Amino acid sequence: MTTSRLGERDQRPGERGDLLDPLCPTRQLLDRIGTKWTSMAVKVLAQEAPGELRFAELRRRIPGISQKMLSVTLQSLVRDGLVARRVEPTVPPAVHYRLTELGLSLEIPLAALRVWAETHMAQIDHSNRLADQSSPN
Repeated sequence: MTTSRLGERDQRPGERGDLLDPLCPTRQLLDRIGTKWTSMAVKVLAQEAPGELRFAELRRRIPGISQKMLSVTLQSLVRDGLVARRVEPTVPPAVHYRLTELGLSLEIPLAALRVWAETHMAQIDHSNRLADQSSPN
């Protein structure tokens, strides 16, 4: 990893980041892809792959997400190259989203994380209840 400007790092192509380095951009990437909304959007788009979904259909398939949060999530995924956005020149414009190959490769580790969470949620809840009961209020 090389340093470009004070406090910024550039990665050479093919060079891996170092998560433990406070200046490594991997930390910011994990912040973006590690959100529940990103995980849900990637899951829904992966279920449709190689097809596309319109914004309203994505929002319908992700319970609880606001229009603004979906918009922010999709903008981030498009910017990172994980999702492709296609606009039809209609009135109003029809906007379609699909996972790129890079986005499809993210579905595998995110799916594993979702399975882990679903499998162990009861244990985590139990530990939280025990901690809440034993903590002084």
